[in-house]
Amino acid sequence: MNATEISEYSPDVIVVGAGNAALCAALSARAEGARVLMLEAASFEERGGNSRFTGGAFRFAFNGVDDLMQVCPSMRDDDLSNVDFGTYTEAQFFDDMFELTEYRTDPELCEILVRNSLETAKWVAGHGVKLQPGLGRQAYQVDGKFKFWGGLALHIWGGGEELLKALYAAADRAGIAIAYSTPAESLIRKDGRVCGIVAAHHGQRIEIPAGAVVLACGGFESNPEMRARYLGVGWDMAKVRGTRFNMGAGLRMALEAGAQPHGNWSGCHAVAWDVNAPPFGDLSVGDQFQKHNYPYGILVNARGDRYIDEGRNFHSHTYARYGGEILKQPGMFAWQIFDSKVSHLLRSEYRIPRVTKAQSDTLEGLAEQLDGVDPKSFLETVRAFNAACRTDIPFDPNVRDGRHTDGLAIDKTNWANPLDTPPYHAYHVTTGITFTFGGLKVSNAGQVENQYGQPMPGLYAAGEMVGGLFFNNYASGTGLMSGATFGRLAGYGAAQEARA
Repeated sequence: MNATEISEYSPDVIVVGAGNAALCAALSARAEGARVLMLEAASFEERGGNSRFTGGAFRFAFNGVDDLMQVCPSMRDDDLSNVDFGTYTEAQFFDDMFELTEYRTDPELCEILVRNSLETAKWVAGHGVKLQPGLGRQAYQVDGKFKFWGGLALHIWGGGEELLKALYAAADRAGIAIAYSTPAESLIRKDGRVCGIVAAHHGQRIEIPAGAVVLACGGFESNPEMRARYLGVGWDMAKVRGTRFNMGAGLRMALEAGAQPHGNWSGCHAVAWDVNAPPFGDLSVGDQFQKHNYPYGILVNARGDRYIDEGRNFHSHTYARYGGEILKQPGMFAWQIFDSKVSHLLRSEYRIPRVTKAQSDTLEGLAEQLDGVDPKSFLETVRAFNAACRTDIPFDPNVRDGRHTDGLAIDKTNWANPLDTPPYHAYHVTTGITFTFGGLKVSNAGQVENQYGQPMPGLYAAGEMVGGLFFNNYASGTGLMSGATFGRLAGYGAAQEARA
């Protein structure tokens, strides 16, 4: 679309953004009969926001295989005799949200997320998104049987690329218009309500009136100034896992209009990320710079010391918090250390060509290859760790097995295997930020509230811009589900208001 076409489109609903949450909002609004225009800051080639980089974990409540088959009908043709999916009930989902946020999650928003998660998964699948069992990611084969450990039985087939391909195709079938290279700059307000967007298209300023606006254009993770201001010292140095376009513009324009900030503005989702990854996400690699299998090894810093309990929980419950811990270490890096006993458990991200890796048949040889690490201290750390492992307790990667260490300054709680079987291999990582937790206060209808708790007529939000769900930590797969759930909600509300 050119500037003239954009300015003359006359949408009922404008959706700012073009990732998972924005597309779900647009499809939901269109289903209610609204004429929808999406504004994407990126070009067509870079469209999709952070959703483009996701591995595809999708968390929703289910009571058994029958629920999973409603989301993934192709499972009916699979031989599932060697797979134990278990259950992930709404109660389990609530427990995870409460535990990981230390009971700070907004109870009303959390209830919307959990109670609607299964129906949202069906709705997304109904728009052509394909899912598949997450074998090898959330379940390992032990004694010939795969056993899932909770919450992530199904992953989106093909990750973010295929998710977006399906949703863009659905948007095209629905007749939803998308203007690329058109960042939103400010909200148009009249008589106390939001009634459009001021945007820029290749430098040309455009005013676009509309009945309602949905902001779904991400947090401020791509903006180093805002990261330093809100997250703290050093966060401007973090690498960005995903898009370079999430500069906090949607949050800024909403706050300038009087919206209420909500949630953990000093918190974010950040993971272990290859130390030599580029400053922003690389679409040719996707999410494969991440390194999530640290529970089966140890983490050491520049001093050669372990600095955290690697086996506190499954990676899906610790990875989004432990990434930020790397930034606190000397030099803002760490090394993940493994031996050959667990090599078969490591995911594909450890085997990409662009991986920063060291390997040796001896621990002494490995120590000399760990760039920036005190080799003498490292060897002392490994020897002490090996001696402290309770090898009388069986190792089982599918459960929190209680195989721990005794007597260390920081004991490992589960999966404590001595590093004693060569070859030894190590991976150099730093902090990669995924998205920020601080956002806007929204009502149970997805409508943005002002500083005094009153709904702002004509303004809705979804995705990363919804504040209050996550504090300090995060369970993998919840972001895509949150984006889809609150996207549907905001799109529906915006269409209803625009019609009225």
